[in-house]
Amino acid sequence: MTDEMLLDLLNTTPVRDGVAVDDLAGARAGREWLGAHDLPATADEHRALLEARSVLQRIVRGEEAPAAVARFVEGVRYRASLGDGVEWTLDVPPGRSAAARAVLAWDALAKSSPGRLRPCANPECRLFLIDRSKPNSARWCSMATCGNRMKARRHHQRSRTAD
Repeated sequence: MTDEMLLDLLNTTPVRDGVAVDDLAGARAGREWLGAHDLPATADEHRALLEARSVLQRIVRGEEAPAAVARFVEGVRYRASLGDGVEWTLDVPPGRSAAARAVLAWDALAKSSPGRLRPCANPECRLFLIDRSKPNSARWCSMATCGNRMKARRHHQRSRTAD
């Protein structure tokens, strides 16, 4: 799983028209998401992925310790094979492939770019972002939506207190 797939997974619980939704809630939606990301599209995979997503979201928000992901990577192994060089294959227990890959992607991102994966600074938003800016100062999932709303809200509050 890549950084972008991890972000896509974390962002499957957005707020639309003021209502929190879960884009992976139904079995069909889960199978479609898994299939679209070349992951096994089984009921067990879907269930484990939903659990892993929830835990990862809480970790990124600082509401849970990273050790909470241990159950998703239990039994995961890398196996070496020789060809033109050493090739590594990820072996995961059946039914947890997608969840394990999500946790491994989160861990790799946390190590390679610490603090870059974060929740949107808009308290009404449930999306996440990977800050790729040089100064590591991105705050919103989207400047066009959340960033603009927050700036407009602050401007409105300042102008009200000035009156």
